[in-house]
Formats: sequence, C-alpha cells, structure tokens
Amino acid sequence: MTAAARVEGAVKEYGAGETRVRALDGVSVEFAEARFTAVMGPSGSGKSTLMHCAAGLDTLSGGRAWIGGTELSGLGDRELTLLRRERIGFVFQAFNLVPTLTVRENITLPLDLGGTAPDREWLDTLVDVVGLGDRLHHRPAQLSGGQQQRVAVARALAGRPAVVFADEPTGNLDSRSGGEVLGLLRSAVDTMRGSVVMVTHDPAAAAYADTVLFLADGRLVDTVERPTAEGVLDRMKALDTRRDRAAAR
Repeated sequence: MTAAARVEGAVKEYGAGETRVRALDGVSVEFAEARFTAVMGPSGSGKSTLMHCAAGLDTLSGGRAWIGGTELSGLGDRELTLLRRERIGFVFQAFNLVPTLTVRENITLPLDLGGTAPDREWLDTLVDVVGLGDRLHHRPAQLSGGQQQRVAVARALAGRPAVVFADEPTGNLDSRSGGEVLGLLRSAVDTMRGSVVMVTHDPAAAAYADTVLFLADGRLVDTVERPTAEGVLDRMKALDTRRDRAAAR
C-alpha cells in the first residue's frame, strides 16, 4: 500500500546538555493510504510529537518525514504552510473554531485562506455526513461540544486532504459525542477513501482504527491489526508491566 505519510529514523530532541530529552528515538513508520491508524502510549511516550513531526507542525532533529512523495525537510516555511493547507487536515482536542464565523464559514475557512472556491457538491456531502445541515448559520457558541468537533472534522476534510491528523479528538467529549466523531473519522476512510492518523489514550477510540501503533519512551514497541477495545487495553497493560519491570532492574 502507498503511504499517505511516513517517517524514517525519526529523532526529536528538546533542550541541551543534561536537560536534553529525546522524545522520539529512531522511529520508522508508514501511515497507509485509505487506512485509519491510531497511535497510543503512556504520557511522555512521544505519540503527539510523532504526529506533529509527521504533519510538519514540528521539525525533526534527525531522520526524515514525507507527506506522500514530498519530503518535509526540503521545504521552506512558506512551502510547508501551503502543503499543510492543501494536503493535510487537522483535528485537535480543542475544537479551534473561530467564534465569530458561522458553521459554514468555519468549514470552508482553509479553502478561503488559500483563495480556493469550495466544491459545492463535496461541501454538501460533508454537511450531510456530519449532520449539521440545520446549523450552518449558527456560531460555535450555539453548538454543543460534539457538534463543534463535528464542524472541526468537516473543516479538516473540506479540501480533500491526503491525510487527516487527529490529536485526542474526543478528549473533551462525552462518550456519545465522542462516538459520533469517531464514526465520522471512520466514514472518512471507508466512504471517502481518506487517510486518518489519530493520537489517543482511549482503547475504545483506538478500536475504530484499522491499525494501532504503540509507543514507549520514544520508540515504536508494538503494532495491533484489526483492534478491539479489550485487546488494546490488554496490550497497554502488558506494556505497562514491561516498563515497570524494566524500571525495577
């Protein structure tokens, strides 16, 4: 399968000298096209750092990263900005909607910033999928948290990106609203043939993915295909036990 995004030998360090922290320690991974990949690991494992570097939001200290066939290290700031706008969608735990804009305006914002006219048929499809046709002229403050995050998902998909990166997208939502958002991301893969990479700490959320990657101490330590919530939870417990034993030596 073709990779929508990938990193090779990814190293990310913060600080210097005795305060230096290695958040990524030689990670190599491919995120396949038309697949939903979840990235999990304990706090400080490097999962969000991996996502940020793979998406060009942060730069690697060593190694290489690609979106499709484009290597990120060879791009200047303006080229990176254009690539993120045109080929990548983002969904974060904080909805990051513009409070003065309507739902429709928030969805089309990346296109408007790029001077690109929205595809009306695609926009209508997105609005239908996220179920907000009767809220298009509302502003974020008039929506529930789940509705706001659905707007954020539609915004991420509006430009038909090569890959959507989602960082704890259900972290601020109740289980019902979170399930709706995860269902949308799953639908983006199954019916829209998009690619989704999601960082999460929730085994139930990870069960929506095709593949789950596990990080620990900045390294890729395990992979699970066709995950279930129970299977992911068991794997996380096993990794925690392994870490505890290693720390006790």
